[in-house]
Amino acid sequence: MTLMAERPITISGTTESPSFEDLLGALDELYVPDGYKAEIIKGNIVVSPWSKGYYLKVMELICDQLRPHLPEEHRISAAPFLYVLPGSERAYGPDIHATHQRTHETISNHLDGEALSFVAELTSPSTRHDDLTDKVETYGKAGVPVYLVLDMQEEQATVLWTPSAKGYEARLTKPFGEKLDIPAPFDCTLDTTGFQAPTDS
Repeated sequence: MTLMAERPITISGTTESPSFEDLLGALDELYVPDGYKAEIIKGNIVVSPWSKGYYLKVMELICDQLRPHLPEEHRISAAPFLYVLPGSERAYGPDIHATHQRTHETISNHLDGEALSFVAELTSPSTRHDDLTDKVETYGKAGVPVYLVLDMQEEQATVLWTPSAKGYEARLTKPFGEKLDIPAPFDCTLDTTGFQAPTDS
């Protein structure tokens, strides 16, 4: 199998559509090369490249700013974990995720996506479309209170809140370098200064 550096690889059944449980099982057995991650999106296993180096700085800046405002006993991290959303038949590995600490008190590698209190995705050319469309709808329907999308190509941040059966009812977008209000349950301000790509790369 050949993997292209900036294109997701989609794996699907050849005769009939596999069930969500089948896809989760296949995901567990799938060999994912170093530098790639795998998610279940719209009935397919999608393998996409990991983030660029400077994304780590952005993820750490977000975690550092939100950590003092987390709901009680919640944790925020940029460590790779798979959150399963059975109602939407999706399984995502968000770039940043916050959830109650009891969510991780399991031996399973399939974590409860409906327990998330915050999710952030940093777009890349291979993931941007799904981050801005499918994940907006899915996280909103799952009741995740706050979804933050960092559009790294357009250099702007969008926060979405008030989840509903249709996705999210409210959103606000600001260019990188400005401050963005993060709503309840965080009720804080995120400074997006320094989120831009370095000019010397």
